Amino acid sequence: MATWTDAQMSSIDKMLNPKSVAVVGATPRMQYGGRFLNAMLKAQDRVNIYPVNPRYDEIMGIRSYPSVSDLPEAPDLVGIVVPYHQVLNVLQESHEKGAKSAIVISAGFSERDVDDRRDLQAEVGAFARESGIRICGPNCLGVANVQADIWPSASSRGSDGLSGPIGLVCQSGASAFGPFLTRAVEEGIGLSHIISTGNEADLDFCDFARYLLDQDSVSVIAGFVEGFKDARKLVEVAKVAADRGKPIVLIKIGRSDLGSRAARSHTAALTGSDALYDEIFAQYGITRVQDYDELLEVSQLLAHTGRPAQPGVAVVSHSGGISSLTADMCGQAGLDLPPLTDEARDGINDVLKGFGWAANPSDVTGFANSDSFPEIMRHMSEQPQIGTLVVASAGSDAQAEQVIAQRDNSERGLAFLWTGTRSATAGLSKLKEARIPIFYVPDKLALGLKTLLNYHEWVNVKSSEGFGQKEAITDTNIDFVTILRNDNPVTLSESKSKQLISGWGIPITREKLAENAAVAVRLAEEIGYPVALKVDSPDILHKTEAGVIRLGLGGAAEVSAAYDEIMSAAAQAAPGAQVNGALVQEMVSGGVEVIVGVSYDDQLGPVLLFGTGGVMVEVYNDVALRHCPITGSEAIGMINQVKGSRLLKGFRGAPPADVDALADVLARVSQMAVQLEGTLSELDVNPLMVLPEGQGVKAVDALIVFRE
Repeated sequence: MATWTDAQMSSIDKMLNPKSVAVVGATPRMQYGGRFLNAMLKAQDRVNIYPVNPRYDEIMGIRSYPSVSDLPEAPDLVGIVVPYHQVLNVLQESHEKGAKSAIVISAGFSERDVDDRRDLQAEVGAFARESGIRICGPNCLGVANVQADIWPSASSRGSDGLSGPIGLVCQSGASAFGPFLTRAVEEGIGLSHIISTGNEADLDFCDFARYLLDQDSVSVIAGFVEGFKDARKLVEVAKVAADRGKPIVLIKIGRSDLGSRAARSHTAALTGSDALYDEIFAQYGITRVQDYDELLEVSQLLAHTGRPAQPGVAVVSHSGGISSLTADMCGQAGLDLPPLTDEARDGINDVLKGFGWAANPSDVTGFANSDSFPEIMRHMSEQPQIGTLVVASAGSDAQAEQVIAQRDNSERGLAFLWTGTRSATAGLSKLKEARIPIFYVPDKLALGLKTLLNYHEWVNVKSSEGFGQKEAITDTNIDFVTILRNDNPVTLSESKSKQLISGWGIPITREKLAENAAVAVRLAEEIGYPVALKVDSPDILHKTEAGVIRLGLGGAAEVSAAYDEIMSAAAQAAPGAQVNGALVQEMVSGGVEVIVGVSYDDQLGPVLLFGTGGVMVEVYNDVALRHCPITGSEAIGMINQVKGSRLLKGFRGAPPADVDALADVLARVSQMAVQLEGTLSELDVNPLMVLPEGQGVKAVDALIVFRE
């Protein structure tokens, strides 16, 4: 579980709110060192600025110092713009001087993909953590406290004073101070901070996001992430964000090796990296978007619009085509546009006097730019099922004032779909200044509105579930694992795999191991016909493909013959395999087949999988994934996510299945996964039979793979 110290947060605070800044490698030329110094000089009325370069006595009208050691005070922040091989020396000198934080603009570290450069970056990170002078970078463009107008950055751009409640954290400096900042300024989307984290030798996205969550002026975290050093920190950040009611919106790119790894179990083959991150984001309330505009526009809507009182959306425009397209996009996104009440329709028709049409969506023609438009907006929004009003127009100055007044005087949310030119107009400028959420194409508007609704629904559900408060996990069964692994196998046979999961209260089939055909017959008679016969071997993992299963055996002769057949098939399919004998197993019928599994991601740790069972899970990939552990109520949500779960509800006359027992098993397996982390590699229960309601579940087959 990730924790953040006061010292760590204090160092980030000094980086973003410095009272004194040293720029090591400052020059009079407008290269990185010169741009960093020039950006800081904008705040020289509030911040002591110290250029450091032994070749100059003065830079940009400011006295220059030969080294950090010669400074008149210990700086809160050191900006480092020197060749890569000098960075560690500068950090050591800065630490000796008493500096509190550092931004390493210098490149040439792990991004070069050379061993000695990676080693040097590791040294830089280790020094930062040991010394307490925490580092942003290397290979970044710095940071900006936009609200305080302090820009410790090597970027030549600025925001011209535009600020707002969105904290932006990007691993890519060129993206942070390039398209994101440019678009934010153009679209009137205010940022509180801009942080480029670069190679993240020390501080990473999660560290800065955690700091921003503590800032009252920040209401949304927006991020651009290529990969996480430790994705479990993201889970902890997401929990804090949920507790504070501050959404996280991310562009996540890149892949881990989980999806490409050769998998021995069905589970590991189904938990591809990108799908996994989608599921984890949904589990912890993180919104994933695809491009720059989506990130900024969705963040703006979340920052400036509260929870909709109702899920319904009302759309009003000067154009029938625009209103219809907007309604279509909303419908595709899963939003509802409830029909107008008789009172609202009659009220709008009284204004339109035969022009346009009064509906939802509504085409009000030229009345969108008339003194009557406020009355139309009031009728559209003040209906029992409406939570958000959308105005789609290229509004005049007067219309903008009317829309702003509607937003300010109504409990309903409001978003604007701008249909005109994006060049500066009085109306558009007024909307931006008033922080009206503005979209420019209908599909992104619909995405934003759906995201807003989904986020607040997620918050409500998680609040009722006690989000983050997982059941206690005990260590009762650790010795049991040691017993089962007394000969240190990597893979357990089916019988041993079932013994292991039964230790966590997961019901398994009645079964016994037979060493020859005669014993198999005797055991079948003890268990009761019909029975199943399966080869028990840790080396034959997929028994159906190997032809070593016989089902529905109804008598002694069938059992005896089946024993010989599957042993012969085993020898042919896997010569030299360890074969313990044959499992004589009760036949389980009248249930629904599902799969439950566990795999481990290098970044996220234990991942639980649930899906439709049998071989069809590989055909349709109808699965849900969750980070472990989960609660029983979260298990229900996981079950409902899978399309095949319809079979559990009594499909086509079949009795409803025992969903509560299934949810209990999912929670137990998730706890087992956490408890055995570091020991277990993969778990595959396929099929798990979900019996009719009140009869529970039974694991019919299981496979456990340990770490080698």
